[in-house]
Amino acid sequence: MQAKGAPPSADQVNSARRKALGDFLRSARARVQPETMGLPAGVRRRTPGLRREEVAQLCSISVTWYTWIEQGRDVSVSPSVWARLASVLALSRAERHYLFELAECTDPEHGREHAHPLPEGLADCVHSIIAPAYILDRCWNVLARNEALLHLFDGWPDRDARPNLLRYIFLDPAARQLVVDWDQRASRVVAEFRADAAAHADEPDVRALLDELLQSSPVFAHWWTRHAVVDREGGLREFQHPVSGALSYQQITFRLATRPDCKLVMLLDNGTIGSSSDSSRDRTSRI
Repeated sequence: MQAKGAPPSADQVNSARRKALGDFLRSARARVQPETMGLPAGVRRRTPGLRREEVAQLCSISVTWYTWIEQGRDVSVSPSVWARLASVLALSRAERHYLFELAECTDPEHGREHAHPLPEGLADCVHSIIAPAYILDRCWNVLARNEALLHLFDGWPDRDARPNLLRYIFLDPAARQLVVDWDQRASRVVAEFRADAAAHADEPDVRALLDELLQSSPVFAHWWTRHAVVDREGGLREFQHPVSGALSYQQITFRLATRPDCKLVMLLDNGTIGSSSDSSRDRTSRI
């Protein structure tokens, strides 16, 4: 018997996860209209949605196996079967992500979001931001940027046909002049990119970029062999601008919910960070 207040065991956690997965599949199955799957709508049904045997048939798996999945039994399911289930059950992007999270399995479609353009309005959103801002994809290609970023980087990325932050940092001499403590930043950037690229390392565009940087930049190659891995965190970013002189910012990075392979990066003026909270405290002290 488990002691009162003790954390759940691994078996209990896995059992709860499988139960949640089965409950989710039953709920999704009940929402599917049979006629949308080419099944006769007039068949008498005791419950709404698809039957278990219909889901199994559409996914090319046995009814018994699918029943076990819904019952939360400990069965082995391949990524391709989960993908077929997601398709048959017409799961949304968020639901599909939830399914694979519960299944503790990598979605075969993961990383293919880059084949689609940015959702409508995201580029306009970047242009509406006052601070320097840009959107990077999983290869750190610049998909959108605003005028403040263009000024900060002295005309880049517009001067590159294929603007890519890694190519800029390691292959463009201007980066060494602009980025203060370039050597330190370069080592961290490589570790950040390794964390980003881990799930896509075998994909052609990521592989091609890595090969190019390993061949063209001894500095990138040096740090890549160190196998350091860190998250792309915020923090102080300092620049020596050819016109504006010394500039400092706090970097803020967000993952995009509609494009999880992309991130929005903003550089907030270091002199304004905390000013709003300071003003609020000043007003409060006078009340």
